[in-house]
Amino acid sequence: MEQLTKNVFAETKLRGCNPGYVVTSDGVVVIDTPQLPTYAIRMREECEAKGRIRYIINTEHHVDHIFGNYFFKSAEHVIAHEETRKLFMVVYPQINPYEYAKEAMPTDDPEGMPFFPDEETYFADPKRPDITITQDATLSVGDHTFILLHTPGHTPGQLAVHIPEERVAFVGDTIFNRCQTWLYTSNLEQWFRSLDRLLDLDVDLIVPGHGPVCTKKEIYVQRAFLLEWITAVATAVAKGWTKEECVANISFLDRFPCDIGQEYMGPEVTKNNVAALYDLLTAKR
Repeated sequence: MEQLTKNVFAETKLRGCNPGYVVTSDGVVVIDTPQLPTYAIRMREECEAKGRIRYIINTEHHVDHIFGNYFFKSAEHVIAHEETRKLFMVVYPQINPYEYAKEAMPTDDPEGMPFFPDEETYFADPKRPDITITQDATLSVGDHTFILLHTPGHTPGQLAVHIPEERVAFVGDTIFNRCQTWLYTSNLEQWFRSLDRLLDLDVDLIVPGHGPVCTKKEIYVQRAFLLEWITAVATAVAKGWTKEECVANISFLDRFPCDIGQEYMGPEVTKNNVAALYDLLTAKR
């Protein structure tokens, strides 16, 4: 894993979210967990070598941020927003999170196949959040402070984790850096407000949900990309295009491909993004 500061580590080069951990004087705090078993186990062992795992903080409910919790049974507690707890591994019409995680195994983690649990075993104890919050909260662990900011938009229970002692923030999928944004189940009005909140953070580094570690500059890039998506679909609606015409003609994959290991999802993500925005922009208020 990449060492960002003396005590902060993150992984940005594998399929799934960007998980990380912080070493404190009283144990380790993990922020999201790897989707792929081999890397989840490796990260857990790395954390355990540095101290007991006090907490996992899940920034959202999507499978790439939470599936690896299963392999962190030694963690004392899992913290998340209550909306993340409610939506933890829920099956949607668009996606079955367990099957989505399993689908990645042959291509992205074949050596992890022996460790991948069957569905019944997994759901018996997937390591769900046992501590939930409904608003901003502060967690003190040893010599470190973890400021949990409720930043809804991408998901209802979205959290950002600011570690002021390290001048680092893990912001989850509020920022997709240099890769395609998944926005079709999102609340864009909330998302813009959450991006504004991130601008107030006094940090040197931001760990996005996907893509390379970045600075606060990428907050503006993310905002601009969301606006570009809205403008493209709104312009098409104004021209009288149907939803099908919008889906067929609007894409940003040439500039922002889907993240590592999910490139094949590009057309499907684009279709869902366009369809969701079309419905939003044509709905009667």
